[in-house]
Amino acid sequence: MVTDFIQTYKNTISGKYDSKRTMNSGGGGKAELSGGAKIKMSFYNLYQEYDGYQACSEYNDMHI
Repeated sequence: MVTDFIQTYKNTISGKYDSKRTMNSGGGGKAELSGGAKIKMSFYNLYQEYDGYQACSEYNDMHI
């Protein structure tokens, strides 16, 4: 039980999918994001315009 609790805790913080939480959510089939998943989604939405951006693209090895 302790190992399961720790794994669930880790998954919640990191935003990983956890089927145990989904089955117990009782939300009519659609699971609500929780813990780290909400944070991860917020960062994704905030920084999605920078997808593929490379800060050092104009520098070569000699510049560095």
